[in-house]
Amino acid sequence: MRKITLLAALAAATTLTAPAHAGSPDGKIQVKVLGSAVLPDGGISKIETLDTSTTLGSTLAGMGSVGTKANNNVVPTVAIEYFFTPAISVETICCFTQHHVSGTKALAGTDLVDHVLILPATVTLKAHLVNKTPFKPYVGVGPAWFFVFDEKPGDTAQALGIDKVRMSNKVGFALQGGVDVALGQSGFGLSLDAKKYWVKPTASFYDEDGTLALRTRHDLDPWVLSAGVSYRF
Repeated sequence: MRKITLLAALAAATTLTAPAHAGSPDGKIQVKVLGSAVLPDGGISKIETLDTSTTLGSTLAGMGSVGTKANNNVVPTVAIEYFFTPAISVETICCFTQHHVSGTKALAGTDLVDHVLILPATVTLKAHLVNKTPFKPYVGVGPAWFFVFDEKPGDTAQALGIDKVRMSNKVGFALQGGVDVALGQSGFGLSLDAKKYWVKPTASFYDEDGTLALRTRHDLDPWVLSAGVSYRF
C-alpha cells in the first residue's frame, strides 16, 4: 500500500512539473466539440410478434399496411481521436440523442413511442489524406453500439392498452467521411463529418397484464451530420 501511495505521489508531482503539450496540427491527439444532426429512418422492417388477443394486436390485424418513423434531432457531440501515424487514426464519439416514434401509412398520425434516449457509442478506424494544405479529408469505418434508455409508450399506444415498451440495445456499424481544416499552427481547427449507421433494433410493446402484444424490428439506420471545432496536440 505504501509503495502504491509513493508511486501515486510521484506521478502527481511529475504531472504538475511537466510542461503542457503545445497545440499542433500534427499532434497525436485531437478533441472535437460538434453539433450533430441525427436523422434516423425508424421504419418497420419486420413484424416479429403480433398477439391478436390484445387490444393493440387486434387493432393492427384489422388494418392494412402499417409503418413507423422516428423524428430528427440536433445534439452536442464530443469526439476524441488518436493518430497512430499522420494517415491512420482511431476515433470514438459520445452523445445522447432523444427521439419519438410515430406511425405512417395506416398508422399515420399516431404516437407510438413518446420518448427514446439513445447512446450511439461508436469507434471508427480512419484513413486520412496526407498533403501540404490545411484541408485533410478522411474516411472511416467501425462498429457502433446503440444503448437505449427510458422508453415510454406514446398516447396512442397507451390508449390501446400498452403499459410498457422496450427497445433492444443493438450492435451495428458505421461508415464515415469528412474533412479537418487546420487554422494555422496552434492546433485549433474546424471539422465537418458525416456518418451513416446501419442498426436494426427491436421494439416490444407489453399490455397492462405484461403480455407481449407486438414486437417489431426497425431500420433505425440514421445519418449523423456534424460540424464544429477541434483542438489537436
